[in-house]
Amino acid sequence: MGCGIAITTARAGMATILYDVSEAALERARRQIGEFFSASVAKGKLEAGAAEQILAGISYVSRLEDVARAEVVIEAIYEDISAKHALLSALNDICDENTLFLTNTSTLSIAELAAGSGRPDRVVGAHYCLPAQLMRLVEMSRAIQTSDESWARAWAFQEQSGQQPVETKDRPGFVLNHFCIPYHNDVIRMVEAGVAEPAHIDRAMKAAMGFAMGPCELIDLIGWDTQLRASEALFSVTNNPRAFPPPLLRRMVAAGMLGRKSGHGFFEYSRDAMFGS
Repeated sequence: MGCGIAITTARAGMATILYDVSEAALERARRQIGEFFSASVAKGKLEAGAAEQILAGISYVSRLEDVARAEVVIEAIYEDISAKHALLSALNDICDENTLFLTNTSTLSIAELAAGSGRPDRVVGAHYCLPAQLMRLVEMSRAIQTSDESWARAWAFQEQSGQQPVETKDRPGFVLNHFCIPYHNDVIRMVEAGVAEPAHIDRAMKAAMGFAMGPCELIDLIGWDTQLRASEALFSVTNNPRAFPPPLLRRMVAAGMLGRKSGHGFFEYSRDAMFGS
């Protein structure tokens, strides 16, 4: 997700800083982003000079202090309220007081995230649709504490970066995951029960419903660990039994079979391949 979001801002001509604590993750991101734009050039979607200019506008840093100069920070770490609070609080200590924080949560309360940020009036929910580099949709949610100015800035930022924002209330799952988390768990239960093979489920849903991707492909893209965290988070606030993680979901995560990111999920993948490259 971080790579995809970085592509959206860099492609729009914005100076982009991609931060991760892992140097290996940063190197992988650099390679994947480079391959994405190389593929765009090869397909005739982008001039080589334009691709070089975009890539030159991306910085890769492993020190949080190097993010301090950003005017907008997009947080896209995993779904854990304590981890997100810790990161937002640390960013609050180093960033300018006017810096806007966007949180890419899929299930957590924007108000609760804002409350632990140190600047609750400048926090806005911005849930990007996977894969962010191809899908334009961003679900925008304001916390109770979000100021009108921050909301207007966040909305304008999405439009300037070429995304298509839609406004949702600060509710569990917003629009997409209100439907997708239970739906994906239903699919996992279907496979676990032996109703159909993943490839046939995907073929059926794409042929009958017109979906660009089948649910099994999409779970692998999202990541089984992300599906597990999102399911646990959604179930904890809704008690919806369809949101409760299926046994197969827990077994796959325990085995390290996380989808595209690990090279194995419902299907097999090259670990370094970025979707859409």
